[in-house]
Amino acid sequence: MAFDFKKEYKEFYLPKNKPSIVEIPKMNFVAVRGNGDPNDENGGYRQAVELLYGVSFTIKMSKMGDHRIDGYFDYVVPPLEGLWKQEGINGIDYSHKEKFEWVSMIRLPDFVTKSEYDWALDEAQRKKKTDFSEAEFFTYSEGLCVQCMHLGSYDDEPATVALMNEFIKKQGLVSDISDKRRHHEIYLSDPRRTAPEKLRTVIRLPVRAS
Repeated sequence: MAFDFKKEYKEFYLPKNKPSIVEIPKMNFVAVRGNGDPNDENGGYRQAVELLYGVSFTIKMSKMGDHRIDGYFDYVVPPLEGLWKQEGINGIDYSHKEKFEWVSMIRLPDFVTKSEYDWALDEAQRKKKTDFSEAEFFTYSEGLCVQCMHLGSYDDEPATVALMNEFIKKQGLVSDISDKRRHHEIYLSDPRRTAPEKLRTVIRLPVRAS
């Protein structure tokens, strides 16, 4: 059976729908940076997602070709994630999505070194005849966070974030959102196939001691 990061690391991917404190270790991702409204049909976000899955599935399906990755094991491609910020705002203003600066990303298994990533990037470009140069090997050390499962539409996230901020204060912590530590979301549902009220999204906020 293929290794499923969501099931093996439930503390990172399947929190309850009430806030909790979690320590996130360093992880490697394939990532694409951009800005603008993610819902824009002609925007960069959708193109970024295509690049991320292109690289991710090239690595996953390497078992079918001649290239062998040391330590490879079969796995389920982890969910899409996003780091979000807006200039001059400590948090997220959902009414101005056009001001988003984002890092869209998918986790890489630990056996994917930078050299293996470079191979996958070249292989994806060769097969798909698409420029993958915007994709990068990205290491993120997230550290101490508060996270919560949000159930429902993305536009209803402010209520969950408010609940999380209340929890942060009660725990004697403070928000630590910055250029290096951003509002983080993990998308467990496909919005193309899931009703808005049934979407599941992990919301993660960086914190520190007050």
